[in-house]
Amino acid sequence: MSEERIEQTKSVVDAAGHIPADKKAALSAALSKLKPEVAQISQTHREHAESIARLVEASAHEATRPEKRPENLNRLSNELRQSVENFEGSHPRLVAFVTEYSALLSALGI
Repeated sequence: MSEERIEQTKSVVDAAGHIPADKKAALSAALSKLKPEVAQISQTHREHAESIARLVEASAHEATRPEKRPENLNRLSNELRQSVENFEGSHPRLVAFVTEYSALLSALGI
């Protein structure tokens, strides 16, 4: 389920007409990196994986809104980063990819 959620999130990002193509491509690439890492976590920590996928989806939705609400995006990005902190030792790539994804959202100029 979490992998499907990330694929749907990629579709939302790709459909956002107000985001420049290069930034869409970077977000899509970051989501592609996140997908297998979340799938791996879901094998042993299904609820955490679902939570991470929901936060990825919510943050992308907030970032692709035409009317910007930076406080909501900042809150979601912080929650997402906090949700993966426990996996830093066992899944450092997941943490790195979430950090990259969060930085890309911030770079959208919100």
